[in-house]
Amino acid sequence: MIKKYDLIIVGGGIMASSLAYNLRKDGYTGSVVVFEKDRMYEYSSTPRCYGGFRQTFSIPGNIQMSKLGVQIFKNFEKEMALDDELAVIDFKQHGYLYLANEQALSILKDNMTVQKSLGVNVQLLTPEETKSLVPEMDVDDLTGAVFDVEGGNADPYCVLQWYVRHAKRLGVEYVYENVQAILTDGLHQVKGVKLETGEEYHAPIVVNAAGAWSGEISRTMGIDIPVRPFRKQVYCVDLAMPFKTDIPFVFDYLGTYFQGEGLKVIIGSREGSNETVQDENSFNFDFTLNRSYFNEEVWPLLAERSPNFDQLKLGRGWAGLYEYNYIDHNAIIGDHPDMNGYYLITGFSGHGFQQGPAAGKCVSELIRLGKYETIDLTPFSIRRFAENKLLLESEVY
Repeated sequence: MIKKYDLIIVGGGIMASSLAYNLRKDGYTGSVVVFEKDRMYEYSSTPRCYGGFRQTFSIPGNIQMSKLGVQIFKNFEKEMALDDELAVIDFKQHGYLYLANEQALSILKDNMTVQKSLGVNVQLLTPEETKSLVPEMDVDDLTGAVFDVEGGNADPYCVLQWYVRHAKRLGVEYVYENVQAILTDGLHQVKGVKLETGEEYHAPIVVNAAGAWSGEISRTMGIDIPVRPFRKQVYCVDLAMPFKTDIPFVFDYLGTYFQGEGLKVIIGSREGSNETVQDENSFNFDFTLNRSYFNEEVWPLLAERSPNFDQLKLGRGWAGLYEYNYIDHNAIIGDHPDMNGYYLITGFSGHGFQQGPAAGKCVSELIRLGKYETIDLTPFSIRRFAENKLLLESEVY
């Protein structure tokens, strides 16, 4: 038996659930079903990310989406409360601190002009001012730093679950099954999805919000999009000599980033991901944690930055997947020109959590009204690749 809906969303993470919630909140009355294969979200990219948010980008659209995201997170506890239960998401604004040599600082300073024009509270710091924020750091090699005052973290799993709860309460159906293929009429109209169980769900609108799996699922309908899974690793360490105060999220031009959480420090590195194009035919969903990479590549850079990292114990860690747009590392948002009713909200390449609230709102507008109202995300259309209008973001981490 074929089940019919007005709109299908493939994927149930932050993008899918923000979209589902915003559709209903904004007045969409059609039937909506969300397909998520991982009921517990064990391998979903949303809960495996840092939960960081920042407004320090070079592209106006990225700044605008992230800026709206910060405002939504700031008011989330009260505005998303249900039955007198506050929507607690562990929202913290401890700032993002970018350490820079001469070359990096030149780029950051240029970007500050765009950021300030859009109302971002960003500060240029001398090495001495930088050291005052984190006294334990060695700043002798720095030319300066940039501080994103309103940057911070929230709990990504909690944010996701609140979106899911609201979407369900507003009538969105969640089906925890794996989508095997997106179906079309064989010409230029999307028709629905087929599950691994063999069941078919039909709808004239299908949204691909499958994150790291979105490139793979799109290929089942004969349409390739430039999104592949890319593994990113996160480490949690205990320091023999802890930082004396909670520290901001520090991004080092040497290639590491870290942020203090009490007696522990969360650590990551660039791992070359944003400069490396994966095999375009490879869909490798790898969740293994490479501890030797931390010992051999990451730890020496940390110790170079602060003696507090000389002695540490690597505790837990985990790996998650970027929905990596291997062409220009930015989101792919909007309808697909070659398939009526097919929409994309993917390819965020590490920006997804912080931009999810805004992207969901905007795609809701596009589906309901045929245009954007809150933020014009037209530049993020997949059409940009054919038109050679790439979005080259210089502040990618």
